[in-house]
Amino acid sequence: MERAGLTLRVDLGTGHAVGPGKIRLLEQIHKSGSITQAGRDLGLSYRRAWLLINDLNNSFRLPVIEAATGGVGGGSTRLTPFGRKLVRLYQTIEAEALAATWKRRREFQAALNTAKPGLRNSIKRPLGNAAARR
Repeated sequence: MERAGLTLRVDLGTGHAVGPGKIRLLEQIHKSGSITQAGRDLGLSYRRAWLLINDLNNSFRLPVIEAATGGVGGGSTRLTPFGRKLVRLYQTIEAEALAATWKRRREFQAALNTAKPGLRNSIKRPLGNAAARR
């Protein structure tokens, strides 16, 4: 059985946010050295990956990536020191939030309906006007 998790999004109050998708993209760029490859690995188009990175770059004073134009072998991308710090900061906030909520997440888990899908409680429809006509 899967354990109850927690999805964390940090709203920056400027119409921008940092969440698991952007952090996963930064981690993958760090791993692969390429926005294109990171996007492929995560099932994102290059355009979508670039838009996410661009949003991060526009959210903060410092950029999160550095791109080197390529020659024969193509370019490369790496996280800036601030980009690495942003990933670490998010991971720390996430770990602290997980630790702070473990007891309540266990309560959610314990309350889950584990019956097979066909045996779950059905939602009863209100009778509405049909009941009033009787």
